[in-house]
Amino acid sequence: MKKTVDEMILNLPKDEQLIVNRLRALIMECLPTATEKEYYGAGVPFYSHHRQICFIWPASVFWGPKRTLETQKSKGVSLGFCQGNLMSNEDGILKAEGRKQVYVMYFHSFKDINEEQVRALLFEAGMVDDTFADKKARKR
Repeated sequence: MKKTVDEMILNLPKDEQLIVNRLRALIMECLPTATEKEYYGAGVPFYSHHRQICFIWPASVFWGPKRTLETQKSKGVSLGFCQGNLMSNEDGILKAEGRKQVYVMYFHSFKDINEEQVRALLFEAGMVDDTFADKKARKR
């Protein structure tokens, strides 16, 4: 059965609920033109404007065949950047983990959220997304 983002959050452990809700709030604050959409029928929120910008993947929501739930939970809640390869990542906080484009960062507790750092990354991701609008405009 397909879940909404809010339904998915209600089924998370309390610590993950706090993290996901704070990340959602930061995303909407920093990317006000972004649209939240649930993906994979599990209620996982993805945010897009010109293209997909980022997503929040709770540790308790199974990710796929290459991961086990234990491995996933050990990493924590992930905030993924769909065009992470185009971001500066000067402090190395974003992890590619063998992917070419999508980079992620992890949160094990609410205290792990460095709001200044997350805001900076979200603003940069929004600027990267805006470059795709410019490319569309030039093609017209």
